[in-house]
Amino acid sequence: MPISRRSLLGAAATLPALAMPGLVRAEAQTTLRFIPVIDLAFLDPIFSTAQVTRNHGFMVYDTLYGMNAALDVSPQMVSGHVTSNDGRQWDLTLRDGLVWHDGERVLARDCVASIKRWAARDGFGAELIAATDELSAPDDKTIRFRLKRPFPLLPQALGKAAVQPAFMMPERLASQDPMKPLTEVLGSGPFRFVKEERVQGIRNVYAKFERYQPREGGQPGWTAGPKIVHYDRVVWSTMPDAGTAAAALRTDEQDWQETTPHDLLPVLKAEEDIAIRVLDPRGYACMMRVNHLHPPFNNPAIRRALLGAIDQAAFMTAVAGSDPAYQVTPVGFFAPGTPLASDVGLDVFRGPRDMDKVKAELKAAGYNGEKVVLLVPANSQAQRPLGEVAADMMRRAGMNVEYVALDFAAVLQRQLKKDPIEQGGWNAAVGNWQGIDWLNPAGNTNLRGEGAVAGWYRSEKMGTLRAQWLAATDLAEQQRVCREIQALAFEEIPYYPIGLYKQPTAHRKSITGILDGTAVFWNVRPA
Repeated sequence: MPISRRSLLGAAATLPALAMPGLVRAEAQTTLRFIPVIDLAFLDPIFSTAQVTRNHGFMVYDTLYGMNAALDVSPQMVSGHVTSNDGRQWDLTLRDGLVWHDGERVLARDCVASIKRWAARDGFGAELIAATDELSAPDDKTIRFRLKRPFPLLPQALGKAAVQPAFMMPERLASQDPMKPLTEVLGSGPFRFVKEERVQGIRNVYAKFERYQPREGGQPGWTAGPKIVHYDRVVWSTMPDAGTAAAALRTDEQDWQETTPHDLLPVLKAEEDIAIRVLDPRGYACMMRVNHLHPPFNNPAIRRALLGAIDQAAFMTAVAGSDPAYQVTPVGFFAPGTPLASDVGLDVFRGPRDMDKVKAELKAAGYNGEKVVLLVPANSQAQRPLGEVAADMMRRAGMNVEYVALDFAAVLQRQLKKDPIEQGGWNAAVGNWQGIDWLNPAGNTNLRGEGAVAGWYRSEKMGTLRAQWLAATDLAEQQRVCREIQALAFEEIPYYPIGLYKQPTAHRKSITGILDGTAVFWNVRPA
């Protein structure tokens, strides 16, 4: 017998006690409302080097080791490790209670496959695999590295928070082609990705993973220590522009704005209910990437001649305003304030810019008016002003610049093209990286000289120096090698460092517990 709509409504009215608990639970759910700096275009944090994808990765996936804000590395998914054979064998033991979001146990063979996929995309990972004779899982909880030579930086490689981190995935996903992005999102981290609620360009949703077991003991610090989740849901809402985002924060429609433009700080500082701080004093290192495959930047003499036009202070003022507290210049190829940074070669950025001299040097180097296609992410609040300064700078230096404004995802895609300009290629692009991405010559993918990343910089000399750095036995020797690396970089110009700025974040005082480093969502709780 068919049941009418009226019958259903009547039945529901007679059963309030059964219906109410679900409603109460729904109303009691806590939600953290977050505004990311830009839309999450790629879901695979091994495939993409975008910082927003890295942040997404740390919600969904976990790493074998974690890193605190002081850059110290400690066990995370592993309970610990044992080394033997004069440092040529490492046995890493997974801690108890680790499960994937589908309920299956995390096994050592999952991690072996994950490490291999990560290493195919990441420079530091590639160095680790190159030093490895065999990577295996002798049992369900043991990950074994048998090395060709000692690699004391193994925990630092597996625990780095810079892009791309060594995120662990189930073997069936990690075994797929690392050169193609995964579309399935399944990890063992503190949050599950709620794919059915994703609206690209508008919203991404994460739910607390109830079976996640935080590490016991220790202090939470960035990606290290116990990851304790206090919210049931985290909703990332992409805003059309930074002004709209700040307005949503002021009206209590949102809780946390990842990056707040410096020109809006005075408005937000006037709000009693909003707190502003810099999460990472190492800031954001900025660059102008150039394509080494095609004219004019396939000519190293032209690359060197353009150095005289680079005004790092102008770039940083465009992004961070005139407050010196938020900008650092001059900078080289390692993040200032970190152990491997030096002053080698920085004099080229000091003093006024002489564009007439640069024009003459470009002509003498062989520049003949070739078109320079400059890619600029138009929807990035930081990278767009970098692009505007870069275009003006090159034009004043006499270059024939075509300014191409695209959305961030389109810029990432086009930078992968090796085609000539007339076939849709490119010559230059602006970008920013976290300072931690420029910590060392193994992790800074743009400095490696293997011709494997956009820009296609290739240098045997750089590879030789990087090998010397990896073999160095103390910090003093590492610093000596990095001074040589920076000197070579100013000769070969893999890219142009254009300054570093410190980025404030803003949040309502109704939330607390935000950790230093980058935006992570454990330890955050209602005030």
